Amino acid sequence: MADQQILAPDASINNGQLARNVTPGANFGFDGLRGMTLQPAVRKALPTLALTGALGLAALTYFALSTPAQAPLFQGLAEADKAAVADALQSSGISYSLDPGTGAISVDAGKLHEARMLLAGQGLPKAQPTGDAMMASLPMGSSRAVEGETLRGAREADLARTIEAIDAVKTARVHLATPEASVFVRESKEPAASVMLTLQQGRSLSAAQVRAIRHLVASSVPNMSAEDVSIIDQSGALLSSDQTSADDRMFQLQMQMEERYREAVIALLTPIAGPGNFSVEVHADVDASESQSTRETYPENDRALRSEEGNKSVSGAAEEAGGIPGAMANQPPPANAVVNQPPEANAAGTSPGQSEETYNRSFDVGREIAVTHNPQGALRRLSVAVALRDGKGAQKRTPAEIAALENLVKGAVGFKAERGDVVAISARPFVEEAEVVVNFWDEPWFFPLVQQVGAVLGALLAFFIIGRPLVKAVKARMIASKELAETEQKLMQAAARQQASRPANGTVTIDMIESAPSYEARAKLVRAFVRQDPQRAALVVRQMLGKPSNG
Repeated sequence: MADQQILAPDASINNGQLARNVTPGANFGFDGLRGMTLQPAVRKALPTLALTGALGLAALTYFALSTPAQAPLFQGLAEADKAAVADALQSSGISYSLDPGTGAISVDAGKLHEARMLLAGQGLPKAQPTGDAMMASLPMGSSRAVEGETLRGAREADLARTIEAIDAVKTARVHLATPEASVFVRESKEPAASVMLTLQQGRSLSAAQVRAIRHLVASSVPNMSAEDVSIIDQSGALLSSDQTSADDRMFQLQMQMEERYREAVIALLTPIAGPGNFSVEVHADVDASESQSTRETYPENDRALRSEEGNKSVSGAAEEAGGIPGAMANQPPPANAVVNQPPEANAAGTSPGQSEETYNRSFDVGREIAVTHNPQGALRRLSVAVALRDGKGAQKRTPAEIAALENLVKGAVGFKAERGDVVAISARPFVEEAEVVVNFWDEPWFFPLVQQVGAVLGALLAFFIIGRPLVKAVKARMIASKELAETEQKLMQAAARQQASRPANGTVTIDMIESAPSYEARAKLVRAFVRQDPQRAALVVRQMLGKPSNG
């Protein structure tokens, strides 16, 4: 009986160890994983697995931090265009990403322009369909309304493609409002159009280009006038407004005149003084008033005969003596001439040979009419100021040199003293421009370098903060497991030695109690010792409590 009690502790230890190894618990997955990690082969491979996991974590951190920033390539493309763009990028070896929410295609920021040039060379993304394609896709048997809308859409598409041919225009959209003709409407409305332009970055349209677009659209639609075409840009600014004030027009005219004279002076002084060694300012005094005068003059002794009327009547008169003086001339007239003279001639009291003449003459007086028209924008006065740079340590310019330059400037701007023009030239040392210091963090190479260095540091931190402690923990667990296995083996060997050295009669000794492998085995041995020899056990207890024995 005593032998069975002594062997019970060792059996419980072994059975507990076996229970931990083979008995399944409620958490089968965790216990199974734990049991698998207790295998010798797995224990040997745990450091290698932990090191591999740490390196993988560091590599994952590096690639996550070193991924370049993404820039949107195109947005709002049709599905067919997206597929074509994705195929072109993939065939060219350019990585891209597709936003699942907006459908925007993004590429690396450093390859944005390269990707755009590549796609532009392949004609991607494709432009909006032409009018011919829209008409060709019209199904057979369509109604008149569908045909009309298709025709209008085709015309809008062709106009948009034509406007996009302008360099400053990126994209264009045209909307036509064409009323239907009807014989029942007395007053029909004129057609109108609106144009939406998306300009290139940093570009703008001049007034002449805006007028050209308006006339282009108006001439493409019957009965449309250029005033009925409205043009706006991507910022919502109305480009086709003609309601500019007179002050604005005069200000623009003044700026154009000043710019013209300034360019003339700069072109003249650049070869002489060098670029950056002079400064030119021009002020043009423009007359904003408009006048018109008419003058009428009558030159002296300048007349012309306009009409003349006359009436000449001659009554019967006797022939006057005439001819060569002599005998023949002094003869009296023949008798029959005197006899045939009409009697009323004598009654009227007219003398023989008298004639009567009546005239009515009209004259025009010469005159001159002169009309003088002085339009707006006449130049009343011109002022030009030129500042020349005097170099440090160089010889200053002489008055003769300055006078020569002044004469050149006067000739370039058309100087007129009677108009009150002023040309002023002065030589002064210029203030040195402060050197622009470019910080190293503003350089284009700095951000990619910081990104790569940050990725490396992140990988190292992930390795040393997460991976290395994990490897150490695995190694410590392996060492503890190994020590535990060695301790269990030693205990089993000690128990075997005790079993071999135990007396055959089953007597429990003090040495056996002291060399018990565990507390439970020692307690069992103590109980067996008490049952074996109660008096001796009481003596031992008294000695432990420090009480004297009573015999």
